[in-house]
Amino acid sequence: MSALAQRSLVPEILDGLPADDARALASRRDLRRINALMFQAPIMASLMRKFLPKPPGRILEIGAGDGTFMLKVARRMASDWREVDLTMLDRAALVAPRLAADFAGLGWTLETITADVFDWAEEAQGRRFDAIAVNLFLHHFDDAGLLRLFSLLQCMAPLILATEPLRAGLALAATGLLPVIGANGVTRHDAAQSVRAGFRDSELSHLWSAAGGSPLEDRRAGPFSHVFAGAAPAADAS
Repeated sequence: MSALAQRSLVPEILDGLPADDARALASRRDLRRINALMFQAPIMASLMRKFLPKPPGRILEIGAGDGTFMLKVARRMASDWREVDLTMLDRAALVAPRLAADFAGLGWTLETITADVFDWAEEAQGRRFDAIAVNLFLHHFDDAGLLRLFSLLQCMAPLILATEPLRAGLALAATGLLPVIGANGVTRHDAAQSVRAGFRDSELSHLWSAAGGSPLEDRRAGPFSHVFAGAAPAADAS
């Protein structure tokens, strides 16, 4: 456990592969299964129900990947949440065209943006959302990067909800079982590194507070996940 006392960031292989690389395609399929095994979608849906007492009009998801994670979340929320405008941001264009139709069937409207999150957030400070959702993305940044990102995001929405890897011995040990589900070498490397770069205790709360916000929840969720909810400063949330 001493090796996990501090976050350790090493570049993940998938981030350096072209989107159409065979190893990248296989790894993204692995990630969809890993999300399911970690119960990320129901965890995020639970956070939304807890911290969004009324249906939101506009949601921003950063680090959206291929969009399938948020589609699973939307399917859980759609019976109560209709006419939601969802903006998905990722630096790679991974969302299949058919996904817009899938969201439309739930009463949601989809906008996709391909851009670096920092570049886009700095240029889009006039845009406002009711909430920002993040799944398995914050752990890619060191503390300085997170502080900068949080400062930008707090100007765009009154609430952030995040589901991230839990930095714990059991979670790291579980990555050694990924060959059982047929995960490729990229996934096996990146999953272990994600745990080492993940979060525990009140690490995200400290950074969110340093950026001027108010932490609402910062805890583990099950054996593999860590969740965070934070409110923007009152002046920005009005």
